[in-house]
Amino acid sequence: MIVRYVLGLVFFFVILIYKCQSRHASIYENIEEFLQGNKLIPIRYSYKEIKKMTRDFKEKLGEGGFGSVYKGKLRSGPFVAIKMLGKAKGNGQDFINEVATIGRIHHANVVRLIGFCVEGSKRALVYEFMLNGSLDKFIFSKVDSASLTYQEFFEISLGVARGIAYLHEGCDMQILHFDIKPHNILLDDNFIPKVSDFGLAKLNPLDNSIVSLKTARGTLGYMAPELFYKNIGAVSYKADVYSFGMLLMEMASQRRNSNPNAEHSSQFYFPFWIYDQLAQKNDEIELEILMHEETSELAKKMFTTALWCIQLKPSDRPSMNKVVEMLEGDAASIEMPPKPSYYPNDIIERDSEIDLGETTSNNSSGSSGFEEEIATNPLLKFSG
Repeated sequence: MIVRYVLGLVFFFVILIYKCQSRHASIYENIEEFLQGNKLIPIRYSYKEIKKMTRDFKEKLGEGGFGSVYKGKLRSGPFVAIKMLGKAKGNGQDFINEVATIGRIHHANVVRLIGFCVEGSKRALVYEFMLNGSLDKFIFSKVDSASLTYQEFFEISLGVARGIAYLHEGCDMQILHFDIKPHNILLDDNFIPKVSDFGLAKLNPLDNSIVSLKTARGTLGYMAPELFYKNIGAVSYKADVYSFGMLLMEMASQRRNSNPNAEHSSQFYFPFWIYDQLAQKNDEIELEILMHEETSELAKKMFTTALWCIQLKPSDRPSMNKVVEMLEGDAASIEMPPKPSYYPNDIIERDSEIDLGETTSNNSSGSSGFEEEIATNPLLKFSG
């Protein structure tokens, strides 16, 4: 009995190891098949070259769920950022997404992929080096934010908008990013913004605006509501517009959109509060940047544009090209949008009130359900 038990245990582990190896082989075969079937501009490096560039991974720039980023240097002289990807997910789809999207394009506001490495289980992506790092530290850190003027924040927001507009309408295929947030906006030595991290990106035909997704993707606090609630509209490029709106709101205010520790409940979800502020008369406005002569015009333009971008229904949001036009134009020319909502029932009830001419507060899916959902609604959570 003991011998049979030991042999059974050994057999089980042999089968388990075989399946794991087969799975990993399938993942990297899938990547190789993709690389051989596509004509790519980026250079393919060996793992030995990657180690040499990074001096055996001496200087780490950052770390995330994807893996680690190291500073490197090309033989020709320029510095690079090398992202070493961790365990492959979805048949290597994260790697394929990055190479397939930014590997074929070049734009002033999209980070440039210089090369890549695929060698066994080792996968690396080589990007141009961004001296000033990611945007999040300039928005949320009081120390670093002092080095950027409000005008510079505005210029960065305009650059990001142009980059996303190019991804949506300037390429042969529509590129949907699905993870627009401060951490994924990099700044070069001149503070020119570059959209980065295309691990969740999806290619879509230009003539097909609807995207088929099996699961929601993105970062809580920036994810479009249609990724959670299917009854408000189909998933499309408008999901990126929503994420940009949340980013723009944070850039304009230099604070997070959600603050559970706010002194006043009206400030818990900042877009609600800022909407009310924009609707106030000048002598009733509390937010300093809306009262200051040097920043009020830019702030109003950024906040109003952001409020359009985060409309609950995708059909109510502008395209990114329209967003660029709004940011480039005068604040006075931008019409005030409807008040934002973070829960579909809120919109459904408001539409019913308009259609029926009566309130629906006693409806079973009405206010009581809304109150119960506030604490768990994913749209109210914010990224750390």
